[in-house]
Amino acid sequence: MYDFISIEFWGAAQEVTGSKHLITAADGTKILLDCGLVQSAGAEEANKHFGFSPHEVDVLLVSHAHIDHSGNIPNFVKQGFRGKILTTAATMDVLSIMLADSARIQEDDAEYINKKRNKEGKKPIKPLYSIEDVELTLKMFHEVKINEHYTWNENISFYFTDAGHILGSACISIDIKLNEETRRIFYSGDVGRYKDRILKAPADFPQADVILLESTYGNRLHDITEDAEQKLLDAVKSTCIQRGGKLLIPAFSLGRTQEIVYALDRMRTEGKLPQVKVYVDSPLSTSATKIMRRHTQYFNEDILEYMEKDPDPFSFPNLKYTASIQESKAINDDEGPAIIISASGMMEAGRIKHHLTKYIEDKKNTILIVGYCEPNTLGGKILRGDKNVRIYGREFAVNANVEVISSYSAHADYAELIQFLNCQDPSKVKSLYLVHGTIEAQEYFADKLRERGYNHVEIPAKGERKIIS
Repeated sequence: MYDFISIEFWGAAQEVTGSKHLITAADGTKILLDCGLVQSAGAEEANKHFGFSPHEVDVLLVSHAHIDHSGNIPNFVKQGFRGKILTTAATMDVLSIMLADSARIQEDDAEYINKKRNKEGKKPIKPLYSIEDVELTLKMFHEVKINEHYTWNENISFYFTDAGHILGSACISIDIKLNEETRRIFYSGDVGRYKDRILKAPADFPQADVILLESTYGNRLHDITEDAEQKLLDAVKSTCIQRGGKLLIPAFSLGRTQEIVYALDRMRTEGKLPQVKVYVDSPLSTSATKIMRRHTQYFNEDILEYMEKDPDPFSFPNLKYTASIQESKAINDDEGPAIIISASGMMEAGRIKHHLTKYIEDKKNTILIVGYCEPNTLGGKILRGDKNVRIYGREFAVNANVEVISSYSAHADYAELIQFLNCQDPSKVKSLYLVHGTIEAQEYFADKLRERGYNHVEIPAKGERKIIS
């Protein structure tokens, strides 16, 4: 029995992806918060190593299904983790498809790289994990219901609240006994928007002693939501109607894709959407949309009211969900204008990369970025204005128009994060740690929080250990 609790920050510490935070309770129980993939160029080595032994961890709590928070779980299991994995039922459903998709990407990438390594006489590399590892992982999941206490043992309990970020996303409160008292550690995961088009707003959470808070948009404010709809419509008209080009929308398979489709559906219902073909070119997005339809308990009142007149807000004439590779290739054989929504959102993997190779060099086309792109990803490079980028080992000139609509982001901006904290008494928060953000965003946001009475704001580095007494 220890006379303290420790927190170790092993991922998304002064960076935006790869969330992993290890808590050691006073009774020795080891709790891991998320286990995500680092999503940036050259991250292969970073994803192989955790900084601690998977064998020692007792329980893994998963905030949501985005790969930067969950994508390294099969590798964690592969390296020896045998504890329980706790998350919401909706997140379990989503991860059943997303982890399998991630495994296929790992295997495909390894196959592609090994063709080149074979020609160079080098040893082949192995994928980070396999479909078999995913199948074993999925058997270790257990459901935690939103707003219900989950007792781990006599010293520790968990409480999940709605994060409003993506379907099934949750914030996690952990109560840990320490010297006959209880310390509450709160982990935000990723915090959603208060005016999300589909999901309920982030919920209030119980008063915490220690807070781990995301800071992805810690130094930015989003566009007004209503302006975003008009910007999307303007992009459709200027690209597809005026120039006869392709509008490429890289989007995460869960959340962002459905938001864009829902926005287009509403435009069509209101008679605003031009007669143009719309493709959702991602098998994962197709499966994720089916899961969205099964979990309407997460939907807000606006979309539920809209569904009374349009029961399926994710389908309309001229919209096609593709499944096979042949269907995907057929899109590129169509020379006419079209909207192509395809994964991944950061453009690091998936079918969007194939579409980019065909359309990125033509100025009549548009790449519409609707979410966060880590600076070192392909999407990040296009976003910052690089004139040339490498895709599949080849260099391409970025001649296509690049436009951004930031309000489609599923992350709260700094004003919304401050609003999210309104349920807390700052004087009772002993420590507030900023995670999941660039150092520039975190330093700016830390100053904003100090202005509001949070006097113990820290920005931990990767591998840093903090003691709670």
